Amino acid sequence: MQADEYAALDAVGLADLLERKEVSPKELIELAFQRLDQVNEKINAVAYTRKEKALQEAENVDPTTAFKGVPMALKDSSQTIKGEPNTSGAHILKDNIALHTANFVQKLYDAGLISIGNSTTPEFAIKNITEPKLYGPARNPWNTDYSPGGSSGGAAALVAAGVVPVAGASDGGGSIRIPASFSGLVGLKPTRGRTSVGPGSGRKWHGAAIDFVLAKTVRDVARCLDNLQVLQPEAAFQVPLYEFSYEEMMLDHPKKGMRIGFTTTSPVGTRVSEDAKEAVLKTVKFLEKAGFHIEEVDHPVDGVQLMREYYLMNSGEMSSLIRLLEKQLKRNITAEDVEVETWLLYRAGQNVSAADFTESIASWDLAAEKMARFHETYHFFITPATAFPAPKIGQFTPSEEKAQYLREEIERLDGKAQLDFIYDMFLPSLEYTPFTQLANLTGQPAISVPVHMTKDGLPLGVQIMAPKGDEHHLIRLAHFLEQSDLWEGLKGRVLEIH
Repeated sequence: MQADEYAALDAVGLADLLERKEVSPKELIELAFQRLDQVNEKINAVAYTRKEKALQEAENVDPTTAFKGVPMALKDSSQTIKGEPNTSGAHILKDNIALHTANFVQKLYDAGLISIGNSTTPEFAIKNITEPKLYGPARNPWNTDYSPGGSSGGAAALVAAGVVPVAGASDGGGSIRIPASFSGLVGLKPTRGRTSVGPGSGRKWHGAAIDFVLAKTVRDVARCLDNLQVLQPEAAFQVPLYEFSYEEMMLDHPKKGMRIGFTTTSPVGTRVSEDAKEAVLKTVKFLEKAGFHIEEVDHPVDGVQLMREYYLMNSGEMSSLIRLLEKQLKRNITAEDVEVETWLLYRAGQNVSAADFTESIASWDLAAEKMARFHETYHFFITPATAFPAPKIGQFTPSEEKAQYLREEIERLDGKAQLDFIYDMFLPSLEYTPFTQLANLTGQPAISVPVHMTKDGLPLGVQIMAPKGDEHHLIRLAHFLEQSDLWEGLKGRVLEIH
């Protein structure tokens, strides 16, 4: 097998070759590194590699597992292996060594996947692009002048480039679905509580964030979910295990007559590109012809208020994280230690009261109630996954002059004014990605599927949301779209990267 042949296959396809003994796990690891050598200079998506360890693990992989030794990558944030580097994209953690193996990573290994290393992420995984100062920007394999998205941008670039068929990712505000949209991938954010947490950090942004994977095909998503779903006794959030097989149920035709609500407008009143509108409209037109009941609807939840609550949570979480790092490092952290967005969230979080934080979390539950009522009428809610195709590298990274202004300005403000300033600071990038955060705060599953290609050759996804626990319906509908002429993904395709 050649590296290009390897790069064309998905994880299920590679596992089938392993099952038939047409290739060995060690050969696949070697091929993954061959492909990485071919493309990483162009996509810059790797924070750390572990070839020798991966080859050793390939010798001992259990052939009865679901993936039997297929290569994957981990996200360089909370997806840790004990004793190995993990930086969260932060210069202040450039020498950090993980103290434990994350439970989610152990589940990946239990499924027969083997890590080749860590994919890059923006500092502390807080942005929708991946341009950490520590590593430089990850680049989109479809066009390296553009971003693969974030915060799982390095993971998306590795999968889209064919280095690995699936990669560990996480989603706290769209960080699986945004890169999926920008990079032509399938990106599922599961129901809150569906996958493992910890050890030692069970709430993950109070339930807004969850670990899963980025993949090229729906069947890879289905098989991964079959093997990564868990009912974890110590977890703060739990959801009943799906008793059937996602991979098998995926093959069933979606039920005709299911009602779908859709919109092409932004929940925060910002612009939406014609490409994003077209992606939604041609998807719902196709589904209407297939027997679904389609209706254009208003957003069920106030998007501006939702985002204000989201940034309040981000600020409180960043304040807590910086305090923890100060204890670990035994020194104060200054503005020079971290990137400007990190610093602004930290400073705003220092002025978030316990009452404000509690009220904010309670507002998530009100949003969940509204969405539950919405889904009494509409089983699916379809929107653009992103409002625009991928932004150019550097488009949302402030200049040093702008960064210094932001640092100075946050110090002049206090209380609510700081949070208003945070909202305004992120608004240009939020304009590109205003649709994904709702599912994080309500806990619902949502998936981005690649159904559109711009005239400039950049992919764009639509997002489909469903009620909590209904990943099987999402996967079935995504597979139905995958079999149609709408699909613009990477199934069986290898990109030429320039």
